[in-house]
Amino acid sequence: MTPTLTPSESEASFVLLAEEQTSSPDLCRSPGQGNSMTEHPAITHPSNEATYSVGSSGTFAHDWSHKATGGPLRIHGRHFVDGYGRVCNLRGVNLSGSCKTPVNHDHGAFPANHESVTFVGRPFPLEEAHEHFSRLRRWGFTFIRFTVTWEAVEHAGEGIYDTEYLAYVHQLLDLLPNYGMTCFIDLHQDVWSRYSGGSGAPAWTLEAVGFDLHALEESGAAWLLGVKGGGHVEAERGIWPCGYQKLAAATMATCFWAGDAFAPKLKVKARSGDLVPIQQYLQGAYLNMFEVVASKLGGLEGVLGFQLMNEPHRGYIDASLHAFDYNTDLHLSHVPSAFQSFMLGSGHPTLVPHWTRSFPMPTRLTSHSVLNAAGRKAWRDDGPTEGKCLWEMHGVWGWDLKKDEGVVLRENYFVKDPMTGRKIDWYTDFYYPFLKKWGERIRSVSPPDKLVFLEALPNESCPQTWTPDNQLPNMVYAPHWYDLNALFAKAFGDFTVNVQGLSRGMFFLKTFYWGQRGARENYSLQIRNIVEAGYQSLGEKPVIIGECGVPMDMNKKDAFNTDDWAWQMRMMDAMMTGLEQSLVGFTLWNYNPDNNDAEGDNWNGENFSWFSRQRGLPPSLLYFEQTAISLDNGARILESVVRPYPAKTSGIPIRFEYEMTTGEFTYEWANPDPTETPASGNPAVSKPPRSGHPTLAARETEIFIPSSLARDRKIVVRGLTARDSHIYDESRQTLFVLTDNSNLGEIHKIAVSFLPPLKPAFDLNNFGGDFGIQIFAAFGLVLSLITFWILMQYV
Repeated sequence: MTPTLTPSESEASFVLLAEEQTSSPDLCRSPGQGNSMTEHPAITHPSNEATYSVGSSGTFAHDWSHKATGGPLRIHGRHFVDGYGRVCNLRGVNLSGSCKTPVNHDHGAFPANHESVTFVGRPFPLEEAHEHFSRLRRWGFTFIRFTVTWEAVEHAGEGIYDTEYLAYVHQLLDLLPNYGMTCFIDLHQDVWSRYSGGSGAPAWTLEAVGFDLHALEESGAAWLLGVKGGGHVEAERGIWPCGYQKLAAATMATCFWAGDAFAPKLKVKARSGDLVPIQQYLQGAYLNMFEVVASKLGGLEGVLGFQLMNEPHRGYIDASLHAFDYNTDLHLSHVPSAFQSFMLGSGHPTLVPHWTRSFPMPTRLTSHSVLNAAGRKAWRDDGPTEGKCLWEMHGVWGWDLKKDEGVVLRENYFVKDPMTGRKIDWYTDFYYPFLKKWGERIRSVSPPDKLVFLEALPNESCPQTWTPDNQLPNMVYAPHWYDLNALFAKAFGDFTVNVQGLSRGMFFLKTFYWGQRGARENYSLQIRNIVEAGYQSLGEKPVIIGECGVPMDMNKKDAFNTDDWAWQMRMMDAMMTGLEQSLVGFTLWNYNPDNNDAEGDNWNGENFSWFSRQRGLPPSLLYFEQTAISLDNGARILESVVRPYPAKTSGIPIRFEYEMTTGEFTYEWANPDPTETPASGNPAVSKPPRSGHPTLAARETEIFIPSSLARDRKIVVRGLTARDSHIYDESRQTLFVLTDNSNLGEIHKIAVSFLPPLKPAFDLNNFGGDFGIQIFAAFGLVLSLITFWILMQYV
């Protein structure tokens, strides 16, 4: 029997919150329906009363329970808003990287026994929930991107769902409101499946197409060392994303999204006994599985919504048979073309290009090697293709027996519709139609106020074709951002590169930055570009960065030996600064309680979790209040991660800037103004619309200020008028600001500092500061030489 978790008496004041509201706002409308400035919330926040005393609501800033927000969060324009009309800034974590692998995963036996895996206890056992949720609450990370994989739900076979796992997840997420938390369910995949080198789909999906799980690695159809404990040594580091281009993952993605167009001959036997087209089979199974998940979890208060799929990939769709796009698809180690993958998978030893790291471009072609020398086939003789390559079966290529070599027969097979010759587009022809099917299934079994989180293809801008008729109601755009250069090199220093700019044709010298100030500028530009591209394509839709993070094992893992995490701290600060200046919420990748120095996150050599239980205290020595310093044990770089932020704003956020070297921050927000004329031109982060906002039913703004900053310091708030008031409650880690001026468009600005100020964790260096003297001296020398030369002409 699972124990019931209840808060201790010492924390009841900020866990149990206020009394239940007797009414709730009408939150079932879709965006643009009933969201005009004339809409009034059905309830009023206590701060609207003339006799209200600042901070007396009984809630805390980073509390997203219905008690604290006046009902479920909803979306309006680019913002999340609560039941009182306040703009909500959601910050949190991905929970967790450990959910990619089952608790009984065996590196040595993999891929055997795939039907009997279990994910019960991922990300942690129920009895540990109080510790981890309390820790995340202390850090202000109460917005969770909760990782679920298709394999976890349906590993035993099509239509056979793991009810024990679903019951575990239900019990775990049912606890979230007790900690002020909310989450959205992320159906996670990388490289299609663990069995093709990533995570996500169950093994039977690959078998249904005809793959032999035990031959994928040897035939070059997948790279599996990373899911079997590898990926930590230099020769294996960072290879796993190349699996998207290999035969297994690329074939599965192509069949899933566009099997009707590109694999019409492939029919598989469904559980019902009927032969069905492969696209119908895979998509139908995915939708059925998701419906089960949404039905089980959608009614929970702590579940804000659902994400269709993590980092979808197009497979071979719109790809050349001879090369992959260098700007969007990683080239590292052995990267066979689609045609070369077909030959390898059919058991033909094939000469394949080998790519190595380089500069300024990430990689370059350095050699060729023959793979699959043993002639192992990736296809099962007893499978639906009868041992033949699926793409040979469709006449894309063939083997010339006389010349003993492969021959391409249909050069543009994946670029044009094979039946009509029409140029295809992955988004318009395949992605958007599936979105609508998925949206209908989710809405049929879950409350209408649940949000849907969607993202574009990795490393691509939000497509211009994502017009309103291709969007879903209650939609949130949730792209990812990483410093791809730092991740690829597993290194960070004073020199950073704007890889986003390089891939989009920016002059390469403009993509180079120096120092901490340069890194902040670099990251801020890249993140702002992603956010504003979302606004430009989708209109005023909320944007959250669904993944962003910093590798803990960078710079040759020096920090594990020295315990000096300065570079990780600096990189995290630059990234967080970029997020803050873009005024968007985010979920960091990732909080992983199973992380340790040797194995990291135990998946493809990744090591992103800034918390490691290996370095922490046992639960018996912990306290669980928001002020409990003991919860910080086991964490690193908290100075960069745990920062102040405006959580609930009675108005529209305009600008937020935090300086972690001093602890000071400034925040500007404006009262809504229905008379404002919308700005012309492209939408900008710095110019949010002020008209059309729901009527505010609260005057109080709540700002998260971590206890770790405020302890033994005085908080100084400047910028308020004599009629405004504020109070900081360390036990709730909240600065409450009650403003009096409700004039249309009025701008409020506060500056917050600490006495004594924080001790700087690092210097804010830049190119001029580091090299200014040398440059000045060199300039002086050159000027002197020129002057001397000129004078010599007259001697």
